[in-house]
Amino acid sequence: MIANVGFGILIISLTVSVVAIILAVYGAVAKSAMMVEASRRAALLTFPLLSLALIGLIVLLVTDRFEYAYVYQTSDALMPLYLKIAAVWGGQEGSLLFWCWLLSGFSFATLIKKNKANADLTPWVIAVTSFVTFFFLFLVLFFENPFFRFFVDMQGEVVKSLFQPLYTLQATPDQGLGMNPLLRHFGMVVHPPMLYIGFTGFVIPYAYAIAALIEGRVDSDWIRITRKWTLIAWVFLTIGLVLGSRWAYDVLGWGGYWAWDPVETSALMPWLTGTAFLHSNTGQEKRGLFKHWNISLIILTFCLVILGTFLTRSGMLSSVHAFSESEIAPLFFGFIAIMLIGSAVLLGARWNLLRSDFSTGSFFSRESLYLFNNLIFISIFLICLVGILFPIFSELVTGQKITVGPPFYEKAAGPLFALLLLIMGVVPLSGWSARSGKSLRRQLWKPAVISLLLPVTLFLCGIRDWFAILGLWVVFLSVCTTLFDYIRSVLVHARQSKISTWRSMIRTTLNNRRRYGGYIVHLGVALMGLGIIGIEFFQTQTQALVRQDESIEIAGYTLTYQGLDIEDTTDGREVATANIHVVKNGREMETLHPAREYFYVSDQAVSRPGVRSTLTDDLYVVLADWLPVTTEGATFKVYHNPLVKWLWIGTYVLVFGTLLALWPANRKRGKLISTEKGAA
Repeated sequence: MIANVGFGILIISLTVSVVAIILAVYGAVAKSAMMVEASRRAALLTFPLLSLALIGLIVLLVTDRFEYAYVYQTSDALMPLYLKIAAVWGGQEGSLLFWCWLLSGFSFATLIKKNKANADLTPWVIAVTSFVTFFFLFLVLFFENPFFRFFVDMQGEVVKSLFQPLYTLQATPDQGLGMNPLLRHFGMVVHPPMLYIGFTGFVIPYAYAIAALIEGRVDSDWIRITRKWTLIAWVFLTIGLVLGSRWAYDVLGWGGYWAWDPVETSALMPWLTGTAFLHSNTGQEKRGLFKHWNISLIILTFCLVILGTFLTRSGMLSSVHAFSESEIAPLFFGFIAIMLIGSAVLLGARWNLLRSDFSTGSFFSRESLYLFNNLIFISIFLICLVGILFPIFSELVTGQKITVGPPFYEKAAGPLFALLLLIMGVVPLSGWSARSGKSLRRQLWKPAVISLLLPVTLFLCGIRDWFAILGLWVVFLSVCTTLFDYIRSVLVHARQSKISTWRSMIRTTLNNRRRYGGYIVHLGVALMGLGIIGIEFFQTQTQALVRQDESIEIAGYTLTYQGLDIEDTTDGREVATANIHVVKNGREMETLHPAREYFYVSDQAVSRPGVRSTLTDDLYVVLADWLPVTTEGATFKVYHNPLVKWLWIGTYVLVFGTLLALWPANRKRGKLISTEKGAA
């Protein structure tokens, strides 16, 4: 029954999407407000319809309906409830349905309120979003349907079908295959949805950009309309990437957070171009600059989202994140081609209309720094693209897949990321249309001098890695310049308003949330940079086979192996937990419990590291699962990761800054209260 209802809902949703496209295009061409309104209502209907389909799939998963192929492949009766729900996006079919639901949700949120001021853009926005939804619904309905069931024919062969074929009986397995053990982590609940929200969210600014091109609207209205959607998509994509890093750190047991895996990298690429877009759209809003850049960047970002989805689901990439090979790969390729070529043709037709209203100032002006910022982001994106596509092209040309490892990315992109941090620190002190660098130098010298105290201190403390020192100095300089500009603004406002510094701090921040929310985002990025530098330059590791009561020494820590506890759990696992007593410089700290979990159903083992985390370092202990484990001795890999906790702290700061920037500005008598004119 549920399968039939789900299938019916998918057919209705697909039909409604087609109707929305036709009515929207006809309404735009014929200038018919009635047709446009009908298309809007059709587009709105897709979301509740797909919500019902998604709920149906969730019901099948939580009730262990293993006669359904998708439930059998992604779940088992022993899995906890939260993982059964997370199994919605644990496989190809479910993740595509979830993707469709999110797409329809963003369209619903955008179209639920009529935009009378930009009514000419609305039908094209409906047409674009509905077309994208139609494509993914088509894939789900005809190629990756999650409502297929198992049946047994007269020869005993198991077949998958939506409806029961003649001369068959329904097959109902007692147990499912279950989720991959690597995915049985709370990260599975939050990481994929965050990424998917980030990905699908970019369809809204893309749709408005295409609408603006079609209508010949070269103003900045489409950017203003979509600013909040762009920020929402960006912050969710950022959270998704960081959560994925934390998941890898907690589960994979290799002591790191980022491996430049092809799927990881394909998810990073739209983040790079999306971040560049967020910076340059300020230039268009404030000065009428970067019109070519903004249209191009949002088109590229959306196409990269689709490209990443294609690479993940085509089976072309070797990755722990990738799905198995699928017949939908050619369809994805065709869709990418249609969207990219169509967008490029539109952009080319309107290219001459997208000229900037003003020219950039000197090299030291804010707009020039934004331009340089974009060039760096694009350079990093190209490095990532080469790294992803090189194995594919090498296999096509030579028959051998030559992989590109982390050293390539780190050497090529590392200096560029450092340069981005440096620019991030300088931009707050720069001015729009500045004709010389005199003003910038006047404001920069104080925080620059203060920041030099750090490398001097590091050198005196015995650190001689000059690349590490340079990286830490860039981070500290960025923090100093950002705080310097903020403190200066607070003090000026306090003096002019004759109020206390604390009251001025609150007023200055709240009355210009966009600017200072951006400052907080920059501080979060700087803190994340601190954690990255710490683990990349100062990580140490060791591995040893130790018997009970023997010890391992690393970075001033003494780790004593006190024994191993082995037990069977009720959810089908054998868990071996080691007890590691930790002493640092003669002082007793705590006992860590790294574990090795063996899953009987899937015949797989997973390591769960024991971690002692502080603001200064992480002690990371892995019970090696690829070597024999006995009650007498065990093999451990131990990592000392300095400063890595600041990577996660920086993420919290970044999210807070984004929320502050998104928060509606105060208004009084219909006029925006602002402490600074022309604030970014």
